[in-house]
Parts: sequence; C-alpha cells; structure tokens
Amino acid sequence: MGNIKDQLAKIVSPEFVSDHAEEQYLYARDPGTMPPAKPDYVVMPGTTEEVAAVVKLANQNRIPVVPMGAGLVLSGLTRALKGGIILDMKRMNRILKVNEICRYVLVEAGTSQGTLQAYLKKHHPALKHSIPDAPPGATIGGNVLIHGSGHLSHMAGYHSDMLNGLEVVLPNGDITRIGSCALSSDWFARAPLPDLAGLFIGWAGTTGIVTKLAIKLYPRYKLNDVLVFVTDQPDTVPDILYRLSGVQVAEDITAWMMPKPAWAAGFQHINVLFSANTKEELIWKRNLIRASVKPYIDRREAGFMAVPPPMKPRFLKAPSPDLARFADLKKGGGFEYVGGIMPPDRFPEAYRTGIEIAEKYQAAYSLGARMIGVNHSMMFFYAYAFNRADSADVERAQLALEETNQKTIEMGGIPWKAEEPAQKQIIQKMDPNMFSLMNQIRGLLDPNGIMNPGNWEVN
Repeated sequence: MGNIKDQLAKIVSPEFVSDHAEEQYLYARDPGTMPPAKPDYVVMPGTTEEVAAVVKLANQNRIPVVPMGAGLVLSGLTRALKGGIILDMKRMNRILKVNEICRYVLVEAGTSQGTLQAYLKKHHPALKHSIPDAPPGATIGGNVLIHGSGHLSHMAGYHSDMLNGLEVVLPNGDITRIGSCALSSDWFARAPLPDLAGLFIGWAGTTGIVTKLAIKLYPRYKLNDVLVFVTDQPDTVPDILYRLSGVQVAEDITAWMMPKPAWAAGFQHINVLFSANTKEELIWKRNLIRASVKPYIDRREAGFMAVPPPMKPRFLKAPSPDLARFADLKKGGGFEYVGGIMPPDRFPEAYRTGIEIAEKYQAAYSLGARMIGVNHSMMFFYAYAFNRADSADVERAQLALEETNQKTIEMGGIPWKAEEPAQKQIIQKMDPNMFSLMNQIRGLLDPNGIMNPGNWEVN
C-alpha cells in the first residue's frame, strides 16, 4: 500500500486518516453476529470533493472502498471484507436546505436521524420526517439506501419511496446528480426523468457513494394518539390489518409479539398511531379506526387494550425505545434481527415460524411487523438478543438468523439489509437473469471491483 496513507492525508488532512490498531478493531465489526473484517485505513471525508478524490485514488490503485454511515446496520454490510478503506461519512452531516412549501429537505448523507429530527422541531415545527426504529445516530443516507421504513411508512411507503434525488460519487470518482436536481436548483422529485436512483438503492454500497440526498417531509400535527388492538388468533391478523389500513387515517401500524411480560405472551398486539390538529378531527379518526374492526369486537374475538395516559408516550415516541431495550436484554450487548419484507397475508406463517426457530435455538426473541403502504407489504422482524461474550450464545443466534433468512425466502419474502450469507441465499433463489443484469451493471460502473467487494457476489 506504500504511501497511500500520505496521499489520503493530503486529501482529508492527517487527523481524518488512521491505520491505528484501535480504529481497525472498532471499524472491523458492528453490533451483529458477523465476524470482524479489518480495514487497512479509516478515512473521514468532509466534502463531496474529498470523497471523489479518495475514490479516484482507490480506483487508480485498485483498493477496496467501503462507505459507512453510523455502522448500525447490524448485518455487517460495512465490514471491509477484502480490506482497503472504510469511508466514514459522519463528518458530512450538514442540513443544506428545507423547502417548507414543497415539503422536502436536502441533507448530506452522513446526517443523523436525531440531528434532522431536532432541527425540524426547532426551525420548522410544522414538518417532520419518517423516523426508523433505530438509535438517533443512524444516518438518513444509510437508511434510505437499505430501503428502510419508519413511523410514516403506512402513509408513504419505504424510505426509498420518500427519496427526491441523489448526489453520487461513482467508482471512477465522477460526481453526478439524479432526479430533478440534475437540471434544476430544486430537489423536488425523481420524475419524470429516467429513474437512475435504483442503481444505488439496495446495492450495499457496491455501485457508488451517495453524498447528498433530498427526502420528503410531512405535516407535524399538534395532537397524537394511539390505539392498541389485541387478538390471540394469528390467522385473523391479515384481515385485521387490511381493515385498519383501509380507512387510511393512521400514520403508522405495527404489530408486536413478545413472550415477556407474561401478560403479553400468546397475544398479537397491533399499534395504530394517528394524529390531528384539532380534538374533533382526532375523535373522528379514532372512531373510523374503531369502526373498521367492529365485527371482531362484536364477536368478542378481539378488542382494544386500555392504554392509560401515562403509558401513551412510550407508544408514541419515535424512534421507539423498545428495540434498544431489547438489545440490552443479555450481557454483552449483542443484537441482530432479520427483517422479512413480505406480503401481509403471510403474517400467521411468519409468526409461527419465528416462535419455532426461537424455541429451537433457545434464543431470546421479539417479533413484530410494520405495515408498508395501505397493506401493500410488511416488514416482519425476527429479533434475537445474544451475549457477545458467550461464543455458544453467538453461534445459536447465527444459526437462528440463518434459518430465519431461509424460512423468509421459502415463505415468499425477502430478507432485508441481508448480510453476506443471506445475500447468497437470495442469489440462489433469484431469477438468474436479474443477477446477471446486476453483475453487468456493476461491471460497467465499477470495472476494477473496488466498491464494497464481497457483497452481492457468489463466492
């Protein structure tokens, strides 16, 4: 690698380049179960031009480059599987523009969810963005690029559906813009131009590095409320979700199932969050939601759980604190989950499969599902906590994850933000012509194979 470190230091300055053992150790892993993979260098660029210069240098020397947001993806997508440079984007965290009338924000890709949430509350209190159930340090760019979802996904779809445009550094170091920003000073839409954003969404950083992106914003209402519908018959949940989503007044619909506390075991809880600017509008929406599932209440097959006012803030908080609490369930702080993107009518099978796998591997588990769109799909998650200091416990969690990925595919679903082994499981099932096309696109964009190599590969 010769004088590569010196050349990197000239681009970003010496304090933002490291090959120290401490950084190599920290950047070799994430909180999931995937084994560590050590980088040669960690680089923190501060501008798009610095990103482009680093990529050009790497391309000329055929050095792998792995872009990283907050490193919270949990499935090891930011490990340097073939060494090289990890490009930590955290310094690129500026909020560049808010268009309040057109309801969008332009940010640098390293901007965190918490930073944007706080900024909007302070400077644009009538607006909010869709927040994933992740720590506030998770980045806007990272979550969009993995087809993330959040507390407005029932209303607006995946976070990639909320994307207006991108600025991207290609593997040769060229900088390009995609969407309306390609010919306008405004980042208001991807239509009606050819939609090239798909070349970078879902690719695990193997086609380029996103440096800026514009996302849609939504009204922030003055009043918020939640209803929790409960049943013990999983076979009825698809119809219940269909009815609840059909009235189209909720912002978020999520189902959750846990073995503890004891009062929750065996039940399927469905949270329905909704908002309004007036009390009258809030009551009207609440009545519509209640009426949608009235047949189940009349037959005494299900009903709404009483949620006392002191409990409501926990249900309404975005991001939800519950996954973080579950991550600390076991000593050692290990936590990973499979998010199965699948049709909502697969809910009963997904639910039973999750319990079977958890019992088989004696894994502490939490199950849940978020509705995407008007019951168009769901992200069903299987979360497993493990003790990172206990190798046997880590192995059990790995086996549970592997089987969960396989079962998700067998049910007609697709593992979300798939780790390297799950990517191979997907490729085995995938239409071979689609995988061939993916390889052609990568070969065209990245002929030297420097972008996050080891991902979306057979070997």
